[in-house]
Amino acid sequence: MDSLLKLLSENSSFTNAELAMMLGEPEDYIAAQIAEYEAQGIIKGYRALVNWEKVKGADVTALIEVRVSPKKVTGFDEVAERLMMFDEVDSLYLMAGAYDFAVFVKGKTIQDIASFVSRRLSTIDGVLSTATHFMLKRYKDGGVNIKEIDQQEDKRSMVL
Repeated sequence: MDSLLKLLSENSSFTNAELAMMLGEPEDYIAAQIAEYEAQGIIKGYRALVNWEKVKGADVTALIEVRVSPKKVTGFDEVAERLMMFDEVDSLYLMAGAYDFAVFVKGKTIQDIASFVSRRLSTIDGVLSTATHFMLKRYKDGGVNIKEIDQQEDKRSMVL
């Protein structure tokens, strides 16, 4: 794996000067390499990793497993195009296994997501079934520990 891409994927807020120092390359080379990655579509954007549990009024997130009947000519791509058009869809992955798509959606409430699934997602031609899983707590995301787990001493006593 490219060392520059690895560093950027771990922390996109590094400056070109910091990246140049870490990689032992000239700063102008780093800037040119990043520009080339962006032009080629290798780097698609930059994001901050937010601990949404600390933000008041944050959205509810759900993982929806979707089974579909692929189209003869376009396979899964046609259904994926339809799914990507929904504002509620945050991430979409084609999967191997018990279901075809992993769809991560966001909504203001659990009811918003339930309505999205029942009225919009499940009515798409080719969708056979869905299974919705609500995210309760994030511990790690993108390789970063989000939730500091309380490491207090176990105060339970053994009863004999």
